[in-house]
Amino acid sequence: MFDLDRWQEIFQTLRKNKLRTVLSGFTIAFAILLFTLLFGIGNGLQNTFKREFAKDSMLSIYIWTGRTTIPFKGLQSGREIQFKNDDYKFLVEKFGDRMQSISPRIQRQGVQAIYKGEQNRYTFRAVYPNYLTLESAEIESGRFLNMLDLQKKSKVIVIGRLVEQDLFGQLSAVGKEINLGEVSYKVIGTFSDPGGDNDERFIYGPFTTVQRLYGNTDELDEFGLTYDPKLSVDQALAFSTELNVALKEKHSVDPKDQGAIRVYNYAEGNKQVSMMMLVLNLIILFIGIGTLIAGIIGISNIMVYIVKERTKELGIRKALGATPKSIIGMIMLESIFITTLAGYIGLLIGTSILEMIGDSLEQYFIVNPSVETYVVVGATIVLILAGVIAGYLPAKRAARIKPIEALNDE
Repeated sequence: MFDLDRWQEIFQTLRKNKLRTVLSGFTIAFAILLFTLLFGIGNGLQNTFKREFAKDSMLSIYIWTGRTTIPFKGLQSGREIQFKNDDYKFLVEKFGDRMQSISPRIQRQGVQAIYKGEQNRYTFRAVYPNYLTLESAEIESGRFLNMLDLQKKSKVIVIGRLVEQDLFGQLSAVGKEINLGEVSYKVIGTFSDPGGDNDERFIYGPFTTVQRLYGNTDELDEFGLTYDPKLSVDQALAFSTELNVALKEKHSVDPKDQGAIRVYNYAEGNKQVSMMMLVLNLIILFIGIGTLIAGIIGISNIMVYIVKERTKELGIRKALGATPKSIIGMIMLESIFITTLAGYIGLLIGTSILEMIGDSLEQYFIVNPSVETYVVVGATIVLILAGVIAGYLPAKRAARIKPIEALNDE
């Protein structure tokens, strides 16, 4: 029940002992401030990792070729490996049960795109319709490629949001014609990509169309695929090893040759990042606990000092009829009030600093540093409990002292 007289008494005590009150509050506020900044920066580092891995599906595997570095079965080193359409059929037939999707890819960089008076150079990718899932991209307007586009070898393209912005300004690009090199393509859709600006400057066209128009060949550059999400990280890594071995065998490449056929599995990076994040979280937790312990020690020492300093005052209160319970309750309430108020101030200052410097920290790979409110509230509650315990024990001892002994205390 709210006791107005008790609160007036507490505020009067705080006003009379301003320095003591400020020192008590500063200890708590500073601990919460450090705690907020520490966890905010830690979350910023986590956001950086998440953003980097948002560029592609976390279930992605990419396969591309190079030149052999080791002679094998009478074949010389330096031989260039070239994927073809039959490699696509080979992968589907042999590993289709463990793949969600697969798309061959032909990539041409620096392709000049022209629309009326506007022009720029972009990366042009020839893919299958299911390639969209590999990039974690989302259609903004129109549609993505479909199998009918591949069957008809249609001259249609899907462009990134920034390509549309560069060439069309505020106008919609859907339905309009763009010249890529000397070929005119119709824009059927636009997309956005969480990977950032670079990924939104790609242009996608039908795989079969590009093979027909640029060389009339069955050659391709690489494969992108996503594996069954039911596979564990270790199973996914073993799967990518199987892909590598099978393709090396098909193309007569030495199993130890690391340059001819290369496979990158996002599970490998994800596993490394997960380990890094675990270590980072443990470090942050360790330092955060250390900060709280420092705050607990500080508030404990202050509470012991406060009770000791007020021994005479407590003796007078007992002489005037105050019960031990009311004395202990008054000290506890005062401790809780100072700790809560100072903790809130520390939280406000910490979050304000993070908001002010947040953008400038991106150059240090710290993106959107912030801290969940419940984390700081939990830390504040810990300090409040520590203050209560630290104040309760000496307050209980002081409440047991006889008034005459308290009045004679120096």
